[in-house]
Amino acid sequence: MTDRLRWGILATGGIAHAFTNDLKLNGFTVQAVGSRSQASADAFASEFDIPDAHGSYEALVADPEVDVVYVSTPHPLHAGNARLVLEAGKHVLVEKPFAVNAREAQEIADLAAERGLLALEAMWTRYLPHMARVRELIAEGTLGDVRTLIVDHTQKLPDDPKHRINALELGGGALLDLGIYPVSFSWDLFGAPLTIQSTATFKETGADAQIANLFAYDGGGIASMLSASDALGPNTAAVLGTLGRIEIDPVWYTPTSFRVVAADGTVVEEFRSEVTGRGMHFQAEAVERLVAEGNLRGDLLPIDESVAIMGTLDTIREQIGLRYPGE
Repeated sequence: MTDRLRWGILATGGIAHAFTNDLKLNGFTVQAVGSRSQASADAFASEFDIPDAHGSYEALVADPEVDVVYVSTPHPLHAGNARLVLEAGKHVLVEKPFAVNAREAQEIADLAAERGLLALEAMWTRYLPHMARVRELIAEGTLGDVRTLIVDHTQKLPDDPKHRINALELGGGALLDLGIYPVSFSWDLFGAPLTIQSTATFKETGADAQIANLFAYDGGGIASMLSASDALGPNTAAVLGTLGRIEIDPVWYTPTSFRVVAADGTVVEEFRSEVTGRGMHFQAEAVERLVAEGNLRGDLLPIDESVAIMGTLDTIREQIGLRYPGE
């Protein structure tokens, strides 16, 4: 492993707790935390034994002891917070989705390139061991010609109209919170879709409650995706090829197990993840490796791909008639 970078945590919500816990469990250096209030920063620092607690995001990014900052604020704040970090000369890991739209995502990418810094989307699933093995199996030709992805990310989340998932002003809805996972998986497998067909249902707040996407690809591949915030589904994924398939168990986007099933029904491989914590530290390992290598574009999820994925989400929103305040 490369020399550890010193991490700063920007915001102190639930996802920041999960990520920081994984960093601490796996030997990373968490140097500082920043919140909009000193009390919140102090509580977070005490919980995770973090040396420096800052009562503003500006103070966090100005901390000379911090090398890289993890941004975990609500979606509409990602772009502004990422700019704050990059303008302070720090590398940045931005919680997914990378921004609210492709325009914001491109602005982040441009600023990172201008400053000679790494900006990476925190799509942690890309970096998990079972997904790495899935990519290996496909590259080895185990599945033959990969034809289809079938995947869902469906949860029963709170109905409270003030909850973040239902608030349009916070980028709420099934697409940005949940749909980003299947869409990113489809990009990982097939690249850019040739055609996109989307349909959705909505809550009274205007946030999308469920959304179905059908992507077709040059060469004949198809990805079928369902995401929902109002009904819990199986949360499984299947990759189908001409010689066999991969069946990924619940919850497919977290450390889990899968089976490789040949076309005759024979199980030819079973994979089980062995991970310390939730598995969010693998993306941090990628950040530190990329910085050490001087690779500021990324590899498993290049920044250009994060921008293009946001463009795909923009197209989906255009089809279903979804706009966020301020756009």
